[in-house]
Amino acid sequence: MSNASPETTHGKVALVTGAGTGVGRATALELLARGYRVVLAGRRGELLEATRAAAGAAADRALAVPTDVAREDSVNALGERLQAAYGRIDVLFNNGGRGEPAVPIYEL
Repeated sequence: MSNASPETTHGKVALVTGAGTGVGRATALELLARGYRVVLAGRRGELLEATRAAAGAAADRALAVPTDVAREDSVNALGERLQAAYGRIDVLFNNGGRGEPAVPIYEL
C-alpha cells in the first residue's frame, strides 16, 4: 500500500472478504489505519469482530458482516448491508473463497 494519509482516503469504502484471518485481516486493518470505512466479510462472525476490535480507535469505521461467499443469498445480503450502510464501494479486496480442485484457470 502507498503511504497515503487518512486525509487522502477519508470517506472511501472498502469491502474485504476473508477479513477474519490472515491476509484479509491484515489488509482490512491497514485500510482502516489509512482512513477507509471497511466492510469486513467472512464466514465466522467472531473472527470478524476480533478484526474489528483489533482496529482500536478505527473500529467505528468497520462493519462486520458474516458472509459465506459460496452462498448466493449470503452474498446478496452482504451487498444489501453494504448499500444500506455506505451506498457505494470504492475498493474490493476479494480474498475469500472456497477450495476447488486444481484445474486450469479457464475451467474454473
